[in-house]
Amino acid sequence: MHLNAPLAITLLLGAVVHAAPAPAPQDSAATTSVASEVTTTTLPDGATTTLPVAASTDTAVASGQLDDLAAFALTLANSSVAASSKQKRGGCTLANLSIRREWGTLSSAEREAYTSAVNCLLAKNANTPSSLIPGAKSRFDDFVGTHINQTMTIHYTGTFLAWHRYFTWSYEQALRNECGYTGTQPYWNWAQTAQTGLETSPIFDGSATSMSGNGAQVSGEGDVVLGGGGGLPEIDLPPGTGGGCVTSGPFKNMSVNLGPVSLGLTNGSTISNGDGLTYNPRCLKRDLTTAINQRYANATSVVHQILKPQEIYDFQMTMQGYPGSGDIGVHGGGHYSIGGDPGRDLFVSPGDPVFYLHHAMIDRTWWIWQLLDLKDRTGAAGISGTGTFLNSPPSPNTTMDTPIDLGYATSPIYANPTYKMSDLLSTTSGPFCYIYL
Repeated sequence: MHLNAPLAITLLLGAVVHAAPAPAPQDSAATTSVASEVTTTTLPDGATTTLPVAASTDTAVASGQLDDLAAFALTLANSSVAASSKQKRGGCTLANLSIRREWGTLSSAEREAYTSAVNCLLAKNANTPSSLIPGAKSRFDDFVGTHINQTMTIHYTGTFLAWHRYFTWSYEQALRNECGYTGTQPYWNWAQTAQTGLETSPIFDGSATSMSGNGAQVSGEGDVVLGGGGGLPEIDLPPGTGGGCVTSGPFKNMSVNLGPVSLGLTNGSTISNGDGLTYNPRCLKRDLTTAINQRYANATSVVHQILKPQEIYDFQMTMQGYPGSGDIGVHGGGHYSIGGDPGRDLFVSPGDPVFYLHHAMIDRTWWIWQLLDLKDRTGAAGISGTGTFLNSPPSPNTTMDTPIDLGYATSPIYANPTYKMSDLLSTTSGPFCYIYL
């Protein structure tokens, strides 16, 4: 579909208005600084382990809590796949199970293999017909264009998490099947970069083994302003330490071809290029902002995201930020930590290759949460919402039978790019067979 950009921007900004100054995650009444508040849980092999019941306000402690939750999820996932392998042949088994890992744990050769595959997608011709998306010039652009066209039906909707799970997996498959990549999709652990700082992390240090570094420094930047519509208060996000074209690493010469549609600038304004589908080549820009990472996507934020919500509606709204809550969630925290163009554009954000590491961490967080109550959270009870952004305009509820179609983003080797929601709720069923380490 073609978007009415002014309407889309109005809806987008309306979703992040803030009725009060945002309290720091560590000040939330739903968290605790008492590391001893734990629950004892029995593992499938009969052993017991302890898990936290609430996020610690101490981010160092919360980082350990996150490790414990991830280890527990890994144990349960392995046990579930092993049990399934005994019951039936084929499908996802321990023999073909893929493991996604954090970027910093990959070897230099593994990181370079990944970025080389991304550059391969950037060099390949687009599959999308120019009559549909004139500006899509590369295979990489097929994914960006698909995201632009579906933005208003995949955010603040019942399909948000599953759509992006399928989208990230499809990108991973394109790297593997079309560019010879033999690894898996890595993820960006925001909790780690909140501690170390973005620019010194293996992801953003600008080396040959990074995902490229910051943009060139632009002086005199102001705040990025969210909200402010309808007489409601706005929120000001600080600028980062870059702002200009990325100057180092594997993507320093990359061209962003599509957009912008709703790009927040550091003078408080927002710009667009119509529906964002025409050819508009420009450099990749970043404005890395560790302060945003530390504020919205630190270890306490991530553990709170996993432990506090008990129902899927609360989980996905907390992740994206309840309108008026003063929080943009870990989802917004990651995107606005990257900043720049297209990082601050909800529609065009996949135009920065680090998008897929960010959404792999979104998926990992959901994966951990699902494994804390696997049956309910991978079934019908794990779906809530409608098919439109904050149900505007009103639309039917998302169900297990709701189709997810990525169109030309899907690899041509797959005859049918459409799956139902029921196929996408588990990382070890449907088209998927992966877990996180």
